[in-house]
Formats: sequence, structure tokens, C-alpha cells
Amino acid sequence: MKNAKGAIRMALLAAAASTLLGCGGGAEVTIGPVGPSPVPDINAYPPMPNNAAPGASASALAAAAAIGRGVNFGNMLEAPVEGAWGVTLTDDFIDKVAAAGFESVRLPVRWSNHAGASAPYTIDPAFMARVESVVDKLLAKGLVVVLNMHHYRQLDGDPLDIGEFRVEPAALDVRFVMMWQQIATRFKDRSGKLLFELYNEPHGRINGEAWNVLAARTLGVVRKTNPARVVVIGPTSWHNASDLRLLKMPNDANLIATIHNYAPFNFTHQGADWISPPLPLGVKCCSNAQRAEMLAPLDTARSWSNTTRYPVFVGEFGAFGKADEASRIAFNRTMRDAMEARGMSWSYWEFAAGFGVYDPVSLTFRQGLLDSLLAP
Repeated sequence: MKNAKGAIRMALLAAAASTLLGCGGGAEVTIGPVGPSPVPDINAYPPMPNNAAPGASASALAAAAAIGRGVNFGNMLEAPVEGAWGVTLTDDFIDKVAAAGFESVRLPVRWSNHAGASAPYTIDPAFMARVESVVDKLLAKGLVVVLNMHHYRQLDGDPLDIGEFRVEPAALDVRFVMMWQQIATRFKDRSGKLLFELYNEPHGRINGEAWNVLAARTLGVVRKTNPARVVVIGPTSWHNASDLRLLKMPNDANLIATIHNYAPFNFTHQGADWISPPLPLGVKCCSNAQRAEMLAPLDTARSWSNTTRYPVFVGEFGAFGKADEASRIAFNRTMRDAMEARGMSWSYWEFAAGFGVYDPVSLTFRQGLLDSLLAP
């Protein structure tokens, strides 16, 4: 299986960063129309002020707590086409997640590959309906759903994946905002158990202040149809906790912050076939030095949370399946205990692919991994 975040992980490894993402890549291919001019004026979507963020409302604090212990439905709807990365989202997955005792599902979605290349950037109705059906089935099970935008490669300045098409560069930001305008409108009547996450792991082209402005523009659009819905926003450099210092939360109380944490990288990504040269196999977990590396981003996030009064949700963590199972179990339990001791909800990466807690061939959970996440 070809995992979807390889280029990002390579960049992070080179920088010796300690928090990251979770899945694969491909060669750049352009198969689709370049959006023609004129491009809508991004200034038609002014950013919300972000100079006096008030801290989280009671609703946002309750929503963060309700996320609880969750899992990502990764390598499914954020592939260029569902099924292209080896996993198709089934109703059985939804049933199994709920029955196992997970409280939430983070749902990564690659909207950009299913939207028009030119204005008004209409999202394909069949794809919108597919995502809507999944969201509704998850909500019907009583699960909290964190619905995001994932892998808009060109927005970050990354090479495209196989199966993607390029759009006019001047359209990138406004297309992002206008896709969210459609998503927010479509889901505006759902319960408060549906949360929006504006974007997965902003980096590269939109690092730093560029993301602060784009997030503030996008939240302004979301608020027109979803004035009180809780929205999740993370920092740049792939949701690295170290970039929380650069994140400017908009002046809005119904917000949650998010980070990702894949430290120690040489353990969590050993044997991953999207990394060149591959990281050596046989790295165990968890030594005192490894524990310190794992916990440092969480402490950074907790300090930021105490200062800003916004809760932090750890949207991704996990260890690739080439690590030995006992070490993966130890890693999960160490991370789970550390996050919960710091008052953080979390979502494991991921359900049924290379990091999977569930085996889609035998149709059973990998019990040791499941217990490391959910057992007393």
C-alpha cells in the first residue's frame, strides 16, 4: 500500500522535528484543467480579527472533552479517490468503532480533488453525498465527528499525488475558502457532535502568518452558516506543537486547538516504505529518552493551553505496523496516559491501514493495540 504523507515526513525527518502526521505519497501528475481567469477576489472574504482571542467557551470545553478517545478513518476519504490507498470506508467500520468504545472519529477528507478547478469550485455532488452519508452514520451511533479538509497538496506547495490535478495558483486560497463555504452550508443543521477542523497540517507555502490569515478568512465564512459550531484549528509545520507560539486564534470562543505527535520518529516510522532511505527496523519503545521526546510536545501544548485558555486535541499519533507489537502497545499506552493526564482528548492514527488498530482482512481488531487505547 502506498501511504499518503511521505514527502511531509521526509521534510520533518530532515529537520529533526518531533511531531508530524501519519500516511503516504506519490509522483506528481497533472490530470485536469487549470482553472481559467478570472479568479474571485480573496478580499471578498475578510479575515476575522485575531488580536484578542477570548479563550474557549463552555461549549468548546465540553466539545473537547466529548472527543475523548478517538480514532482516525485514515487512508479512506483523503485518498485521491476512495479506495486508491487500499481502504474503502464501510458501514462495518462504523459499527465496529462504536461497539469497541471509541467516543469519536476524526474523518480526513480530500475535498480539493473533488471540487471544480474554476470558480465557483463546486464540490462534486456525489462526493458530497458520500461524505454526508458517512457523517450521518457516525452521528447516528452517538460518536463525535471531527470533519476536516485534508491533503490539498497544492495549497501547501507540495508535489501532487497520483490522481490529482493542478489549479491556477492565484486561486488556491480563495478556492479553499469557497470549498469551506459549501461544506459549512451542507452540514449547518447537524448536531453539535459534528466539529469542523479547518485544515490538516498546514505547512510549506502557508506556514506562519499566511495560515493565520487564511484560517481567519475561512472561519468568517463558516460562521455565516454555523455561528456556534465548534471549530478545530492547528498550528503550522504539520501541526507541530512548537508552532503553537505562531498560531493566532481568531477572536472566537467556540474553538479548539489541535497538534499531532509522532515522536520519536525513528520508532514510529521505522520500515515505512515512503521514506528514503528507510528507517532501520528493530527500534523498541519506550526508554526514558524516548519518553522525554514523546512528552515534550504535550508539555509545550499544555503550557500554550494554560496561557490562551483553549483546550488542545491531539488529532494524530501512532506507530507504523513494522514496529514490534509489544513496543507499539507500550507507545500507545504511554501516549494515552500522558495525554489524558494533561487533560487532552486524542485520536489514534489510524483505523485499518498501515498503523491500523483493526485488521481489514480478518475483520477483527488487533486486540493488544485496542486494549492499549481503550482498556482500563
